[in-house]
Amino acid sequence: MADRKLYAGHAIRRLRRGSGLTQAAMAEMLGISASYLNLIERNQRPLSATLLLGLAESFDFDPRRFAAEEPGGGEGALRKRLADPMFADLEIDRDELAEWLAAAPGGAEAFARAYDRMGQGVGGAAAEDDPILPVRREIERWRNHFADLDAAAEEVADELRLGAGDLYGAISERLRVRHSIAIRILPADVMPGTLRRLDLHARQLQMSELLDPASRTFAAAYQLAQNEAREQIDALARAADLSSRAGERMYRRHLAGYWAAALMMPYGRFLRACETTGYDIELLQRRFGAGFEQVAHRLTTLSRVGARGLPFFMIRLDRAGQVSKRYSGASNAPLVEANGRCPLWRLHHVFDRPGKLMVQLVVLEDDSRWLTLSRTVAPQGQRYGGVGAEFAVGLGVEAGMASPLAAAQGIDLAGGATPIGLGCRACFRPECPQRSAPPLGRVLTVNERERGVSPFSFAGD
Repeated sequence: MADRKLYAGHAIRRLRRGSGLTQAAMAEMLGISASYLNLIERNQRPLSATLLLGLAESFDFDPRRFAAEEPGGGEGALRKRLADPMFADLEIDRDELAEWLAAAPGGAEAFARAYDRMGQGVGGAAAEDDPILPVRREIERWRNHFADLDAAAEEVADELRLGAGDLYGAISERLRVRHSIAIRILPADVMPGTLRRLDLHARQLQMSELLDPASRTFAAAYQLAQNEAREQIDALARAADLSSRAGERMYRRHLAGYWAAALMMPYGRFLRACETTGYDIELLQRRFGAGFEQVAHRLTTLSRVGARGLPFFMIRLDRAGQVSKRYSGASNAPLVEANGRCPLWRLHHVFDRPGKLMVQLVVLEDDSRWLTLSRTVAPQGQRYGGVGAEFAVGLGVEAGMASPLAAAQGIDLAGGATPIGLGCRACFRPECPQRSAPPLGRVLTVNERERGVSPFSFAGD
């Protein structure tokens, strides 16, 4: 795997066109000939380490993205899709698939997206009406790192901490003095079903008493974002060009929340704290007065050029396995993007031990290894006798990068790992006792004379 050549002509071409450059202009910047760049873009030459460094320096581009931007997830992922019985008569072999990827990467990506949408049971019209999907695509396009918002929030954070050590008090005072908005904490019975509300007539930011201190600080910072980061948020929202009003509002809400988290956990200080504490989440919570989920989300945003943190992913789901948040950040983790998940992943076990951090080393079918951390969280606003909601939050980082983590102490990151898949329908591991369904695209083999560990046996490649 380490000696595998990297062909990423489609990604180079997209980067060049996005920068408004001709092949000649880009080749001159990289110190190569236009003809050589043309061969690279046509996947007839691999990317060298020297060229990767040149691209990173000239375009502020993370080289790890090239490996992650293979059309449709790469040859292996496309082969799994083509294993569907509907394509059985086409008999597409490895060589033909490689030629397709080299000659028409855009077509391969389009096929993968169409197949995945069909596999999710989502029709074209339904998908177009869903405002969440385009918002998530836009967030992932930025790798959930918005440099301008981070810089602006960091500047305000420095100003606030010069005047007071209490961030919540400092934000409250700034809202009162600069924006004529007072904060008022109201009884839960006065704000039934509502945790935060801006009353423009009374010039009050009203908060429910059910909010804990970290959530009150975040709510105040969120309001400050709407007042002081409006210009940056407007620019990002216009550039996203989202088709639905609901989608645009959701995107703006995400951006304001991003600014609020960046104010509570300023990039430079937060990254230094991560590195000195070994990304100890509980310690980071105390140091920055934040909740577990707030810190987990912030860990996925550390992609500043020249000051990158570890590339974490984050996913949040409920007991039924429904995902309500997923951020791959710079990790490009298949565990985030997959529609299915494996019950052997301890993310699904944390509901049995509320509040307990579970650490697990897992290995996927492509031999990629991940160190994952999982814990339950409870949403704000719960009262005795009401519905007790609970979610599982999972974080993860590639095992090869996980040695600085405090949670990795005592774990042999190159040693034994739990083999998991991306849901039974997409998993081709034989003899799994936990298997609940056969994989798509494989012929079932039924032997009445014997019974294996798995209830489903199927043909191999």
